[in-house]
Amino acid sequence: MSITKYAKAARQGRHSSFKTALLLSSLAMVAGLLFSVAQDAHAATPVTNTFQATATITSSCTVSGSNLNFGSAIDPLATGLPLDASSNLTVSCSNSTPYSVSLNAGANAGGASNFTSRTMKSGSDTLAYQLYLDSGRSSVWGDGTASSATKSGTGTGSAQTIPVYGRIPSLSNVVPGSYTDTVTVTVSY
Repeated sequence: MSITKYAKAARQGRHSSFKTALLLSSLAMVAGLLFSVAQDAHAATPVTNTFQATATITSSCTVSGSNLNFGSAIDPLATGLPLDASSNLTVSCSNSTPYSVSLNAGANAGGASNFTSRTMKSGSDTLAYQLYLDSGRSSVWGDGTASSATKSGTGTGSAQTIPVYGRIPSLSNVVPGSYTDTVTVTVSY
């Protein structure tokens, strides 16, 4: 092979190798670029933020009561005195809510805080009675005024039973009839 032919063959080989190298290099750059674009699409920095969930719970209470019944056939000549009876209030206050239960003097006492004059009526006839916080009937249940006391507690979120103790101290000279009074219960919280 002559030097000219060899040089021409070498140039063609180099040219062919250069073309191949250029093609491979271009393919590698395109593949790298495609890979980089794909990575950018999948590896983008996430964006975050926050929000709050909120709720406001208020304190609340409910109260109900059963009637205080001293009896439906009381014989004033044969009944031992004093005549005692009890009933229950049911107080429901939201959990951990402090509360206080007060009673007024009733509809017939002549004033909401006139606790010494609690009276049941049958027409114009009257029958004195009293309401107490304790079974020994020593603490008059009222609104905290005029020597009366209130019942305090803390809500549990469930119903709480609170007893009411009543007493009729005397039946002397009472006129036969059906006697009633209406007492207002107040729960302060």
